[in-house]
Amino acid sequence: MNTSTPALSDPTPSRRVSPWWRALSVLLVLVLLLGWAASASLYEQLKAQIAHLQKKVTTVPQIRDIAVLLDKDGAPAMLVTMDPGSGQLQLQRLNEVKEGREDSMQLWAVAEGQAPRSLGVIESRFKTMQLPATPTSLDGAAELAISVENKGGVAESKGPSLPWLFKGALVRKAM
Repeated sequence: MNTSTPALSDPTPSRRVSPWWRALSVLLVLVLLLGWAASASLYEQLKAQIAHLQKKVTTVPQIRDIAVLLDKDGAPAMLVTMDPGSGQLQLQRLNEVKEGREDSMQLWAVAEGQAPRSLGVIESRFKTMQLPATPTSLDGAAELAISVENKGGVAESKGPSLPWLFKGALVRKAM
């Protein structure tokens, strides 16, 4: 009798990796690199967009004062806004009222307990127009109003012809 142990019939497992696993791992590494590159690119684009929008916010005119002037029936007649950056009052007609041939419309700042201050004569017959103004033009004013005057307007010392053609509260917007 042979007392030796018989050889194991099980072959040793192969340490070789399937080519499919290698291809899959290379593909996953490529996908990770592509994702990293895309996220870095998107991050740079986001930073550029934020910088662009911050610059745009500083250059876009910021409307601070606004008034909607109403006619005697309470219908909107004129929109007045103040752009402190350009030093202009922007006026937009909201109705079809036009001054006569021998008349002018004049814009006034009305403060309680004070004489009205002239902001200028509206000479344009277009829907939109601008009047030059200083940043302090509207200081203390609670309302804006428009009077009908003789052609060319009147001196501020003379005061407006009443009643007002249009009148509305001046609202100062928080920045």
